[in-house]
Amino acid sequence: MSSKVKRTYGAKKTSITRTDASLLSSSPVSDETEASPKRKRPLQEQSNISLKVGQPPLKKLKASIRRGNGAKDVANQKTLTQLHFTIDQTIFRACPRCGLSYTKGAPDDESLHRTHCSRIEKGMEWGREEEKETVKNSVVQFASGVRLKDGRKGRIIYFKADAGGKIGQKLTSLLETISLTLSSPPLTPDILRNSKAYLFLLPSTTSPSCEKIVGCVIAQRIETAMAIATPKECEEAKESLSDVTAPSLIAVDPSASLFCHPKLLPTPLGISRLFVTATQRRQGVARHLLSAAAETFIHGCPLDPRGGQVAFTQPTGDGKAVMMGWGGGKVRIYQE
Repeated sequence: MSSKVKRTYGAKKTSITRTDASLLSSSPVSDETEASPKRKRPLQEQSNISLKVGQPPLKKLKASIRRGNGAKDVANQKTLTQLHFTIDQTIFRACPRCGLSYTKGAPDDESLHRTHCSRIEKGMEWGREEEKETVKNSVVQFASGVRLKDGRKGRIIYFKADAGGKIGQKLTSLLETISLTLSSPPLTPDILRNSKAYLFLLPSTTSPSCEKIVGCVIAQRIETAMAIATPKECEEAKESLSDVTAPSLIAVDPSASLFCHPKLLPTPLGISRLFVTATQRRQGVARHLLSAAAETFIHGCPLDPRGGQVAFTQPTGDGKAVMMGWGGGKVRIYQE
């Protein structure tokens, strides 16, 4: 009987290395397995990444970016001004030329002072832009070749005080300067509608196509005004200011001995503003402007200041001298 031979497998164990097991297994390698060493990129490949044609190395590139940002930051920084704290000195200044008080070291105040002082001393310009609108705003030339005491010649023009365009803007800037100089309130639109502006123009020494506004008078239509008291009455009123029972006069400027009678008298013309630049004072500019206003304000009806037909509104010390000299003491005072 033949025996059936059974094929059996040997008990020889086959070992699988850890490396082969890690390659065959789809699960991650356990912590017990040793991590395979990282492969470094070849030197050539690194140089191709970090060094491109026309570009600096990465470190230098970052440094240049930082420097560029720093330059922008420096450019955007505001320029600082070094200030000094002094206890024994005041920061308020009063300009001896224009009389304006301002704060030293304040940019806005100093800019305002420079502009104001230049206008007070030299006047504002009257140029081609204003001349182009003379017909539109009905600008009238009263006289040309008007000679001043220093020999210079100019001209006088006048127009409505509520004019528009470039001429209106120029007059508005001029009135702001005058109000700042006299410490007076601005003229209301109602007053400007009933007023005329008289300007004295001199040829500019710097530009042949421009002129300088060296004087200005604003004349308005009024109804009544008060007569100025005589010098004797003013002195008596000044001495009796503390006496309530004494006959009362209205004190316009006690320091300048200027008093008025309270009775209101019919008066057609009022001078609300009078201004002459510092370099042209005592040259006859104010007298010429006032005479032009008295002659032309009411068409066909010249007014006589010595007959009480012209009045001023609360004049300053210099204004009082002009008022007395030009009107012979007969000019009246009205409330604006």
